[in-house]
Amino acid sequence: MKQLFDKLSYQCSHKVTSLYSTSFSLAVKMLSPKIQKDIYAIYGFVRFADEIVDTFHDYDKELLLDEFEKDLEKALERRLSMNPILNSFQEVVHKNNIEADLIDHFMKSMRADLNKQEYKSIEEYEEYIYGSADVVGLMCLKVFVQGDQKRYDELKEPAMKLGSAFQKVNFLRDLKDDTENLHRSYFPHIKGGIIDSESKELIIEEINRDFEEAYVGIQKLPIEAKFGVYTAYIYYRKLLRKLNVTKASEIREKRIRISNPMKMVLLTKSFVNYKLNLL
Repeated sequence: MKQLFDKLSYQCSHKVTSLYSTSFSLAVKMLSPKIQKDIYAIYGFVRFADEIVDTFHDYDKELLLDEFEKDLEKALERRLSMNPILNSFQEVVHKNNIEADLIDHFMKSMRADLNKQEYKSIEEYEEYIYGSADVVGLMCLKVFVQGDQKRYDELKEPAMKLGSAFQKVNFLRDLKDDTENLHRSYFPHIKGGIIDSESKELIIEEINRDFEEAYVGIQKLPIEAKFGVYTAYIYYRKLLRKLNVTKASEIREKRIRISNPMKMVLLTKSFVNYKLNLL
């Protein structure tokens, strides 16, 4: 019975989200139940691809990514995959008319992570972020607008800015691991691979601009999505503020985190602002 397998597939995507990201999982729970499972499916897909290029160091990553991409193509063509993560994703793609171009750009950025270690120009940096983050925001926006193309077009740019802001915060937070373990340097602002107070300030100013443009779009999101996206926005803005007051030397040495109690405080703040219509 395919319906049972599809249900299992979505449950697998949900489990992947809750295991890999408590913060994102919390934000998804704030979405309307009717769109939650689609967002879990998108996260499960992007997480698996990301895991291949970031984690499986003792395996042939290129071979694994090749196989994953071939399985993805088959899943999209057949509208079925025995890989539950790809099965739930292909259903979301077809149901929400997610363009193949968005998926292609995502896979292109994932493939870049196999070999590319340094982004020396703003153009390279922006192209990578578009593929690794902006298009994910657009996939989610497709789910949020539920087929309303006019609304999608109106919110497209803010959704991309929010994806960019989230990704850049992740880059800054994970700077130590990216540099020492993955030997990657995403920020062209950092000369010689070592962040200093000046380059940190430039990066944070850029992220703040992205957040400001993204917030305009958050205010216009459908009611089913607004609270969940706003929750994620509040969390990442808090993380950015924490990075802002942290010395560049400390960012090089440790991963900056938000404590679980603080996450609950932020959730409460988000809920109050949402209920008082302060967005």
